[in-house]
Amino acid sequence: MIAGKQQLQQSQLFSLKGSILTLSILTLISFTYLSFKSLRPPLPLSPATPQLTLLPFTTTSTPPSPARIFASKKENNVGEGEDDNDEDDDLITDVYHSPKLFKLNFEEMERKFKIYIYPDGDPKTFYQTPRKLTGKYASEGYFFQNIRESRFRTENPHQAHLFFIPISCHKMRGKGTSYENMTIIVQDYVDSLIAKYPYWNRTLGADHFFVTCHDVGVRATEGVPFLVKNAIRVVCSPSYDVGFIPHKDIALPQVLQPFALPAGGNDIENRTSLGFWAGHRNSKIRVILARVWENDTELDISNNRISRATGHFVYQKRFYRTKFCICPGGSQVNSARIADSIHYGCVPVILSNYYDLPFNDILDWRKFAVVLRENDVYDLKKILKNISHDEFVSLHKNLVKIQKHFQWNSPPIKFDAFYMVIYELWLRHHVIKY
Repeated sequence: MIAGKQQLQQSQLFSLKGSILTLSILTLISFTYLSFKSLRPPLPLSPATPQLTLLPFTTTSTPPSPARIFASKKENNVGEGEDDNDEDDDLITDVYHSPKLFKLNFEEMERKFKIYIYPDGDPKTFYQTPRKLTGKYASEGYFFQNIRESRFRTENPHQAHLFFIPISCHKMRGKGTSYENMTIIVQDYVDSLIAKYPYWNRTLGADHFFVTCHDVGVRATEGVPFLVKNAIRVVCSPSYDVGFIPHKDIALPQVLQPFALPAGGNDIENRTSLGFWAGHRNSKIRVILARVWENDTELDISNNRISRATGHFVYQKRFYRTKFCICPGGSQVNSARIADSIHYGCVPVILSNYYDLPFNDILDWRKFAVVLRENDVYDLKKILKNISHDEFVSLHKNLVKIQKHFQWNSPPIKFDAFYMVIYELWLRHHVIKY
C-alpha cells in the first residue's frame, strides 16, 4: 500500500514537471514568433484620406453644424478678443512661468469671469468715468473704460465673482481735491456701498477691488484701513512701504499712451548704443545714476529730460538705437519708462530693491529684462557689457513677444494690458476665503 502511494506521488510530480516544461516550450515559441514578426518591414500606409473643403454657407445649402460655425469664427476672428491660433501658439514660450497653465486658465477666464460694477456715484464728480485716456496715468482711465466695453461686466451681482468700486482718485487730483478730503470722499463712498448692498459684508471686502494709477490714490485710500487691508488694490505704485501685498494686490503697468512712435523690434542691427537714460533726478537712485555715469562715453546718461527744442521725438528715437534702457524708480518705485522701453524694443534694466513688477507671477521678467538691485548701479556698465550678443538677441526677441501685454486698447484686445489685469484678478478670486 505504501509502495502504491509512492508511485502515485511520483506520477503526480512527473505530471507537474511535464506541464511546466510544456508551458515553457510554448512561451519560447511565442516569443520567437513575435521576434521574427517584428523584423518584418512595416506594411505600406493606406492612401491619405482626402481633406474635406467646407463650402460657403448659402440660403439653399444645408445649415452648418455647431462645430463648423466655431471653426468659421476662429478663422474669421469673430467676436471681441478672438484671435487666430498663431497668437495662442505664441503663448507656448518660456517667457511665461507656466505657459500651458496660463493658456488654459486664460481660456477659462474668458468663459466664466464676471465683474459687477457698483452703479452708485455721480459720473460728473469722481465716479464711474475716467479723467482721461492720455498721459502717464492713462492706465487708470483705460481700465475704467475697458471694463464697460468688455465681456466680463455683468449687470447681475449674483453672477459676479468680483465687485469693482469705481472711484477715481486721479480724477480728484485733477479737480484740486486735498488729500484729507480725498480720504473722506473715499471712506464715505465705501461706507455708502456697505450700507446699501449686502456684498461687502459677505467677505468683508475680499472680493472687491479698486484701481488707481497715481500715487494720490494710494495715499487717499490709506485713510480707510479696512479697504486697504481687505480689498484688492490694483495700483501703479506697488511699493512695500505703503502696504502693498503681492499675493493680494496687483501691480498695474504704468503706460504713457498714446505712444509717440510705432513699436520697435527685430531691429538689433540698429541698436549701437549700450545704454540710455534721461530724466529728472527726483530719487536717490537717479541722483547716483547721473553722478556716476553722465560723462561716460558708452552709456548715454542725461542729467535732465531731453528738451523738445533739440528736435522732434529725440527722446523716443533714442530708444530705437539703444540696446538697454535704464529704468530707475522716480518719486515712486514705478516708472512709465519701463513700458516705453518695452514698446520701443529696448531691453529694460530695472534698478530697484523692491518693485513687484507688473504681471510678475505670469511673466518671467529675466527672460526679456535685466533686473538689478540699486547697489548694482556702480557696476552698471560692466554688467551690461558682460551680456553676450546671443543673450541680448534672446532678450530682445522675448521682449517683442510680450509687447502686446503692455498696450492699452479701446475696445480691449485679447492679451493686451486690460486682459492681463483681468487675468490677475481672476487668479486672485480663486484664493478669496469666505
